[in-house]
Amino acid sequence: MASAYDREDGLAPPQPHGGGPADAYDPNYVPDSVKTFVVHLYRHIRDKNVFEINQMYEGGFQRLSDRLFRDSPWPSADAVAPYCDGDHVFLLLYRELWYRHAYARLSPLTASHRSESWSNYCDLFSVVLHGVVNMQLPNQWLWDMVDEFVYQFQSFCQYRAKLKNKTDDELKQLKQFDKAWNVYGVLNYLQALVEKSDIAQILEREKEGLEQFTATDGYDYQGGSNVLKVLGYYSMIGLLRIHCLLGDYHTGLKCLAPINLNQQGVYTIVIGSHISTIYHYGFANLMMRRYVDATKEFNKILLYILKYKQYHQKSPQYDQILKKNEQMYALLAICLSLCPQNKLIDENVSTQLKEKYNDKMTKMLRFDDEAYAAYDELFSYACPKFITPSPPVLDQPLTNYNQDAYRLQLKLFLYEVKQQQLLSGIRSYLKLYSAITIAKLAQYMEMDEATLRSILLTYKHKMHAVDSNGKIVSSADFDFYINEDVIHVVESKSNKPQGDYFLRQILKFEETIAELEKVQLD
Repeated sequence: MASAYDREDGLAPPQPHGGGPADAYDPNYVPDSVKTFVVHLYRHIRDKNVFEINQMYEGGFQRLSDRLFRDSPWPSADAVAPYCDGDHVFLLLYRELWYRHAYARLSPLTASHRSESWSNYCDLFSVVLHGVVNMQLPNQWLWDMVDEFVYQFQSFCQYRAKLKNKTDDELKQLKQFDKAWNVYGVLNYLQALVEKSDIAQILEREKEGLEQFTATDGYDYQGGSNVLKVLGYYSMIGLLRIHCLLGDYHTGLKCLAPINLNQQGVYTIVIGSHISTIYHYGFANLMMRRYVDATKEFNKILLYILKYKQYHQKSPQYDQILKKNEQMYALLAICLSLCPQNKLIDENVSTQLKEKYNDKMTKMLRFDDEAYAAYDELFSYACPKFITPSPPVLDQPLTNYNQDAYRLQLKLFLYEVKQQQLLSGIRSYLKLYSAITIAKLAQYMEMDEATLRSILLTYKHKMHAVDSNGKIVSSADFDFYINEDVIHVVESKSNKPQGDYFLRQILKFEETIAELEKVQLD
């Protein structure tokens, strides 16, 4: 199968598709291997052969791109139309791949190209929403559609916010295509996919045993289509990501609410979807002071990556997996510095965390200038690339404002850190005592009693947050109350996972025995 469309062309005329100059690109030239690729992909989509579609999507398309189109676009959709009977929906899918390849391999893209990609997504999603789509596509492809849709929106917002060195032609194009990638349009399409698919209701009925969405990985084995339902499912994750980029964390988490992160789901099938979901979910919880929820999810996903990343080494997403892995370790370091919860961390994750950020975490506990610098560095490294969704005013003096949203979020984060400046000292003292008078603690902290009472109230406030159900929950690993000027400390008992420890040791012991049995003694 692969050899048919993956082979080198025998006698092709000299063209730029092998990596030549982009200005020699002929959009109407279609190499034989691309013709075969399009014919086979079109046939498999008509036949709903998900396995072969996935093989061609993840394997063949990538290999052809590496060999024939490393520095140039694929042939135009009009050029390949004769090899798919001019099928409108297939050509929309082909263009989606075409523009995604252009974003990944060609730079810089003009506002015109970005606008054309936006128009293609509008046409594609409109067909899914209002037409009859009778096909099954791999989950990986459907996730990549939503992921790329959000990425291109983010990229366009960053592009149009860098005005300082724009040429007159680029500014003219920005004015001409000012409706492209409008934030309301992006949000509306994703929300429409969620609502039209009825995915929230499907997941709710699944809890009652009336649906089999997760059990079938989102596929329809009754001859129907999985496209709308799975796109609606992944659109909830896309909405979370966009709202995080906009700084609206509460709405982002609300969009993700129908998905139960405590169970395996369709979001865990695709590694990119799994990591993106937990990264943005954890970051949103961190910014809303739900440190325990963020810590739990970061711990789970980092442990998962630690165990299974070697199986994704050949994936084109491997570098992105490693980058998000490092960013989530940085976010976990921030969570544990602001709200120590070491009992929630697996020992393997804890070991990796100490290797990477032990020095910085020690600094962050001090809350001096070095601590603020460490928080600044980790946040800047690990945060999403925030965007300003409003279009620029092109009549004023041209300046770059692509960093404005990031600076605002950093300022708010560091302000939160500064408010917790003395909480670490309070915590270290209270951990030493089961009861201590306010006067004595004030003496240790070198402050008056009124100030100490204010700081104690601040600690109570900062270590509590409103969860997704609207309840006020504590994030601290201990609690305290004041009775007649005496602070009484109530520390929660740590339930060490002894069973997990013994299971790990048993597995290691069995592996050692298996290795010994292979040894042949003379």
